[in-house]
Amino acid sequence: MGRAQKGRDSWERPVRRGGQRKRQVFIFTEGKVTEPSYLDILKDQGVPLADEVPVEMHIANRRADSGRKPLDLVEQAVRLKREEDRKAKRAKLGEEYLPQVWCLFDHDNYKYIRDALKQAEKAGIGVAFSHPCFEVWRLAHYKPVSGSFAGVCDGAAERLPFQKGSQDVATPKVVLPHQILGRYKTARKNAERMNGQHAAHLDRCDKDPYTDVHEFVEKALHIDSY
Repeated sequence: MGRAQKGRDSWERPVRRGGQRKRQVFIFTEGKVTEPSYLDILKDQGVPLADEVPVEMHIANRRADSGRKPLDLVEQAVRLKREEDRKAKRAKLGEEYLPQVWCLFDHDNYKYIRDALKQAEKAGIGVAFSHPCFEVWRLAHYKPVSGSFAGVCDGAAERLPFQKGSQDVATPKVVLPHQILGRYKTARKNAERMNGQHAAHLDRCDKDPYTDVHEFVEKALHIDSY
C-alpha cells in the first residue's frame, strides 16, 4: 500500500482490508490530572458496548497548561469541531462515524457556567458536567450520594474512602485503576439516584450534587463497563 497523503490524519485514510473504521472522539478536560487519568483507564480497560461503532478517544488538551476554564474549553472545542467536520465531509463519512467533540468540566462556582453550557449546546459540543466537581462521580463508585455540598468540592473529596498512608493519599488527584475497576455499574446507579433526588424543573446547574459522566461514558465512548 502506498504512503498516506501528506497532511491527512490517520482516520481520514482508507480503512485497510479487514479493519474497522472507528469514530473519533476528542475531549477537552478542565483538570490536567484527574480527568485524563480516569480517561486513560477507560481507554485501556473499558468494555465496549455491543453492536456499537468502536471509538478512538483523544484528549485534545492533554499538554495544555492554560485555557482550562469552562468557557475557554468550549471555545477550543468549537474550533476543533469545525476543523474535524470539514475533514469528515471530505472523507464522506457516514453519520455513525462523524467525529464528536466533548468537554469535561465542573460547576466549581463559575459565575458564567450557564453561558459555557449554552454555547456548547448551540455549537453541538457535548459536555460531561458535575456539580460541584468531578469528585462526586468518583465518590459514586463507592456509595450513594445525598444531601448537598453547597458548591464546595472539598466536601466530596473528603468523603472518598482512601486510607491514610496509602498510595491513594500520596496522589489524591490521580485516578488509580483499583479505585474504579469493577465499580461502573454501581457508580451509574448511584449517580442516577443522586440526580433523581432533585426537583424535575431544575436544570443541571442548580442540582448539587449532580453528575452525568456516566452518560458521556456510554453515549460518547460507547463503553458498557470497566
